Amino acid sequence: MGTALRYSSLDPEPMTLSPVFRSQLAVQLLADEGVWDRLAPDMEAQADGVRRVYADFESLIDESFRTESPHVPSSDEVATTDGLHFLQEYFFLILFRSIFGSLGVPSERLQLYTELNFCIKGTITAADNLFDDQAKSLLPLADHSGARFMSILQLMSFERLLRAVLDRGVDESLLSAEDRVDVQRSLLNRMASIGVLEGSEEGGVDSIPHPEVMVEAVHRVRGGALFALAFAAPAVLESGEMAERVTRAEAAIARLGTAFQMVDDLIDFEFDVGRRTHNLLVAQVHHLGTEDERAVLDPLWNGAPVPKGVVEEAFGASARAVLERAYSEARGAFENLSELGHWFDPRLSEEVVHAIVGLDGVARMDILTEGL
Repeated sequence: MGTALRYSSLDPEPMTLSPVFRSQLAVQLLADEGVWDRLAPDMEAQADGVRRVYADFESLIDESFRTESPHVPSSDEVATTDGLHFLQEYFFLILFRSIFGSLGVPSERLQLYTELNFCIKGTITAADNLFDDQAKSLLPLADHSGARFMSILQLMSFERLLRAVLDRGVDESLLSAEDRVDVQRSLLNRMASIGVLEGSEEGGVDSIPHPEVMVEAVHRVRGGALFALAFAAPAVLESGEMAERVTRAEAAIARLGTAFQMVDDLIDFEFDVGRRTHNLLVAQVHHLGTEDERAVLDPLWNGAPVPKGVVEEAFGASARAVLERAYSEARGAFENLSELGHWFDPRLSEEVVHAIVGLDGVARMDILTEGL
């Protein structure tokens, strides 16, 4: 039986920069705790960055390949439904900008990083489409046949858009021509390192590493290094005390990305088992789970159809252990950021971990967190 026929109906999101805070409870958390309000200036700036890259795109490619740019909320729309949708789509980029601001990064370079991170998100989305046979897009591309072609076109476009952002930075004396080369090299090296992991799983994996090994070899790359891409340019361009603060913030954000990748593994269990790729819940059950859990996992890992609700019904204990590990990583990340002067309250870390799942994962998380 082909692996495609064994996948569940859960549609995996592209890695961990996908839209978040989509349940009503998650939205309420953002509002009640003042997170939405505190992020409002960074939302406005991120929206400006997206609009600026869209403008670059109009001059980059013929109109036959473009459609009308999607609406990007204005400063008056931050507190509206449009503002919420933008916050859900770009939450992590907005958070990164907020962190850079709290570190004291000058406003000019802050906007440069904002535009670059949009291009990085778009590049990752396009690349992930190719790995996972999806067709998500962050550019106003006209619809042409061939989802894979559209992802390749998006990938090529974002590579050129990223260069355009850097060129503008050179023109505005925010970085030198040598800096531009160093930033591009750093980004490519970092992305290639993540890609090596993704590529190693294209045909599935034969072994299941111990959870401790998997976290270090997989999750700190697929999640941690992914989030840390936002720091590629600051790591090159900042100096002195600011460089030291940026390095500490990057380590914290890498921990946050690691935590969110752990949660992704809980939500994407069916998809990962179906194609035999690394998954922390699989590792937890295989090495540390109960005999009953392993008895259920073994046939699934060897190609049996994955029953609906198997995570909640058969692997609850191991899934909660993975969730506790994610809580610990996220709490440590926000505590580290708090030490650097960021305003986000570390006591909200568990709620944020719960809230970052997509709509398909809300019910699963509700069940797994009962009694925790």
